[in-house]
Amino acid sequence: MTVMTAEQIEHFLDEVFPQRMGKIESVGEMCATMRLSIGHEHLRPGPRVSGPTMMGFADVALYVAILAQIGPEAMAVTSDLNCHFLRAASGDHDIIAHAKLIKLGRRLAVGEVQIFSASDDTRPVVHVTASYALPDKP
Repeated sequence: MTVMTAEQIEHFLDEVFPQRMGKIESVGEMCATMRLSIGHEHLRPGPRVSGPTMMGFADVALYVAILAQIGPEAMAVTSDLNCHFLRAASGDHDIIAHAKLIKLGRRLAVGEVQIFSASDDTRPVVHVTASYALPDKP
């Protein structure tokens, strides 16, 4: 069961993490989907979407999936992130992240994110696995 809507999460992130990338398209049970409109600042030569852009975007998408489950928690932080670049993402199209939580415990969340180019939603361009350290609840 989600405890925050996409709109509530966007508002919370505006306050605590305004520099984040992307917009939330949806949140659900242990998952979230986000979209990033690609601008010049996200590109490397090619023009291709840069690796740091996709890693950061995946990190935000997983954070959103976590917030939807646990509520507003500014101090849930990334403790590990592993990224596999599967193919180039053209800078001519938005990218879409599908985040899915695999485990949500009291102190640790583990999940995966697949990023797709909006021009091809059948083959991921990036696969990320990550874990988040969750703060103790009083």
